[in-house]
Order: sequence, then structure tokens, then C-alpha cells
Amino acid sequence: MSKLAVIRIRGKPGKKPQLELTLSMLRLHRNHYCAVVEDNPSMRGMVDNVKDYTTYGELDDQTFKELVAKRGELLTSRTQDSKGKINYPFIEVDGKKYKPVFRLAPPIKGFERKGIKMPFAQGGALGNRGQKINDLIKRML
Repeated sequence: MSKLAVIRIRGKPGKKPQLELTLSMLRLHRNHYCAVVEDNPSMRGMVDNVKDYTTYGELDDQTFKELVAKRGELLTSRTQDSKGKINYPFIEVDGKKYKPVFRLAPPIKGFERKGIKMPFAQGGALGNRGQKINDLIKRML
């Protein structure tokens, strides 16, 4: 199944509580955090809700391996609570467990020409990028 990379671009002030809740469910608590999620209808709906604060696109395997190698943090804590009712999220790559969120640096040479308040289709940085998300992630590693 394909993966979506979602990167938070814009900050906190003046957001509706529902948007903040959706961003926290995607584990995007701060700017330049990247979450890798499965591409299914429920995740697409969540990502579409926060498209004015994030950029997203389809992640290819090579970029995913680079992302895990350079910015992946090993999960050292447990994966379940003591009663076995709550499972904590993680990404498993080559038998190692990583945290599901990646902390990236700001992109080299900045975001697109029209800045972080315009959609990608109009020359800005927000919204769906498709395959071009891989280029942005490589500049942010």
C-alpha cells in the first residue's frame, strides 16, 4: 500500500480547535514535522481537513529509506501499555522500530516563491504536491 508524507508548514496562532485536534492525531505538533501515514480514505480525509497548514504527497521508497536513515529515531519505549489495551504507534523497517514522526530542518533555499500562505498549485507551499513531495523532503533532510 502506498504511503503519504504529510509535513506541517504553518504555526499555531488562530486555529480552530478541530484543526488542532486533527493535527495532533496526525502527530504534527510543530512546524517541519513530517508524518508518514498509509494512503487510505480516512487518512485522506484528515489530510484534506488540514491542507491549509500542511503539504503532502505520495512518498516513494527511496526517499522513505533516506528519511528513516537520516532522521529516524529508534523507539526505545514499550509498544503497548501494561494491560495490553493501548498500542503505541511505530514504524518497523528492517526489524527495527522507529517513532512515526520525523523532525526535519527548514528546506534549503526556502519554500516556493509565493510563500507558505498559498496553495502549491498557485505557486505556494501548501496542499497536495503529488510526487514533488520527495524533492521537498530531500531538501529538508
